[in-house]
Amino acid sequence: MNPIAVLFFLVCLVTLFAVPRRLAPVPLLVGACYMTMGTGLELGPASLPFYRLLILAGIGRVVLKGEASGLALVLADKLMLAMAGWLVFASFFHDSSVPGAGPVYICGKMLDLAGAYFLGRIWLRDIDDVHQLVGIIALLLVPVSIGMVFEKVTGKNLFSIFGGVPEDIIIRKGKARAQGPFRHPILAGTVGATAVPLVLAIWNTRRKLSIIGILAGLGMTVASTSSGPILTLMGGIAAVCFWRFRNLTPVLVKGGIVVYVILSLVLSQPPYYLISKIDITGGSTGWHRAFLIDRTIQHFNEWWLFGTDKTVHWMPRQGRINDHHTDITNYFIGFAVQGGLVGILLVLGMVVASLLSVGRMWRAYDEEAPEKAFFVWCCGACLLGHAATSMSVAYFDQSLIFFWFAVAIISSLRAAMEQEEELELTETSELAEGA
Repeated sequence: MNPIAVLFFLVCLVTLFAVPRRLAPVPLLVGACYMTMGTGLELGPASLPFYRLLILAGIGRVVLKGEASGLALVLADKLMLAMAGWLVFASFFHDSSVPGAGPVYICGKMLDLAGAYFLGRIWLRDIDDVHQLVGIIALLLVPVSIGMVFEKVTGKNLFSIFGGVPEDIIIRKGKARAQGPFRHPILAGTVGATAVPLVLAIWNTRRKLSIIGILAGLGMTVASTSSGPILTLMGGIAAVCFWRFRNLTPVLVKGGIVVYVILSLVLSQPPYYLISKIDITGGSTGWHRAFLIDRTIQHFNEWWLFGTDKTVHWMPRQGRINDHHTDITNYFIGFAVQGGLVGILLVLGMVVASLLSVGRMWRAYDEEAPEKAFFVWCCGACLLGHAATSMSVAYFDQSLIFFWFAVAIISSLRAAMEQEEELELTETSELAEGA
């Protein structure tokens, strides 16, 4: 292991145990922002990159300090527990010799997902906690953005000193694509793109920090030179701008469903093939992603129960990641491959439940606390960006922490709102009894 990386990890580790609860997510996010997947420990079949070690340390902190006490479970929490349990159960029906399959691999994956999610839930208990964290994220992304812009200009990745990422920039179809500490430019750009709607949440209260975060997110997105993150950025900003027309949201959702059904009837191919027509940077592989969805549906009988250990025959001419699997460039389909129909429904259920929670929260706050309502709306726009980009990319490095923290933030806000409602109801009942 790189001595610099070890020292950096130790600083994060000590800080993780030293800071107050509401600041505990910061060392974990620092590790995710600045450390690469190439730094960590390999203990037999178990891979422990530094961000995973920090998650384990975070769990240790929660246990030692009893920080999970009083945590009120919301629907997304229950779905996460169900998803983790199901995927571990389904993993026993997979061949452990296949890369990316078996109980050991899935337990590591669930440690990442459920660990990051529940640490976020436990450490972020109210809107003030989330508000503070969003401002910190705006600052944390600045060095990453500078490093990626430097990489784009000079062709050298500064984060390569930690290992796990190449020193020379990736060139695709003549386009230089910066990746920073992440495993792929798309993932790096996605983290930056989804951060923009998130930091817009503090626009009304901490404008300078918001602007800093916006510039950092833009720098990461542009430096990645990837169509997906650019579209995610545009969609996230559009979602935030739609705030002024938020009351039309139900009409928009229903209208979108109607339009999709009509397109299904009139187009020669399913509507999801429209993503193959989008190419902003000149290097898009949208057709591959649409074809993957098509082939997954066609091979439903192979994966619906517990998933499958072989997808290479689904797209034999579209590239493969090993002798068993084609390139699954879709985060949700990855859950289908590993956990069958139940697996993909549970992860989609978490996203849908979270977005529905956003809808309930902004309506509850809209009249009496419009700033809270806007804050929640921007958090929803961030998650919506993650969900949309998940249709074209699989989170396979530390970027997944940003995805699941986005879900955890919304769940924490929902739990805090429910506690406020229960307190108000209790006070009203006591007043009525006293009268």
